[in-house]
Amino acid sequence: MTAKAPQSSSSYTADSAAVYEIFHPGIGRRISFRPVTLEEDFERLFDWQHQTHVIPFWNLNISREAYRAHLEAFLADTHQTLYIGELDGVPMSYWEAYWCDRDIIGKYYDALPGDQGIHLLIGPPEYLGKGYALPLLQAMTAFQFQRGETDKIIAEPDARNSKMIHVFEQCGFVFQKHVDLPDKTGALMFCERSRFDRSWEHE
Repeated sequence: MTAKAPQSSSSYTADSAAVYEIFHPGIGRRISFRPVTLEEDFERLFDWQHQTHVIPFWNLNISREAYRAHLEAFLADTHQTLYIGELDGVPMSYWEAYWCDRDIIGKYYDALPGDQGIHLLIGPPEYLGKGYALPLLQAMTAFQFQRGETDKIIAEPDARNSKMIHVFEQCGFVFQKHVDLPDKTGALMFCERSRFDRSWEHE
């Protein structure tokens, strides 16, 4: 596997986030992440949030005006960075990477300053069921572990989403407990750096 390491930055903000790119040998495709911009990605993300496979887990099938306000607020939130994930340069997934000690999830466990979290969705229906979720998650997890202060990645997928929970487990995440978040019951999962390194053979 070849990877271009991201430039280090002091916080997750779209202005300082670096693009990360790898060739994933498992699928023979190039995976890359770039920061979301309102101008380039609003229509795309608005459409993805209204896909039938996304609605039950994100609950953002709201009006255009309401979603624009939501996206603007999320882009301004410096505890996270929003990314578009691409396969061979084609946008097909959305990611939220965040610092856990500054997020609501930090109230549900003893969060350390270097802990990072992940939210994700695959947008276009034609990319579902193709085996892309795990390679994409592996790539994002590897990207987050580029930060030297990070030894743990957190996920809290919807407890009803058994398929996604299984993908996280394949990536090296381990279930801890169910947590009652404001918008869902989440399955709190941890991925330690050492476990991730063992779960994915780098080539």
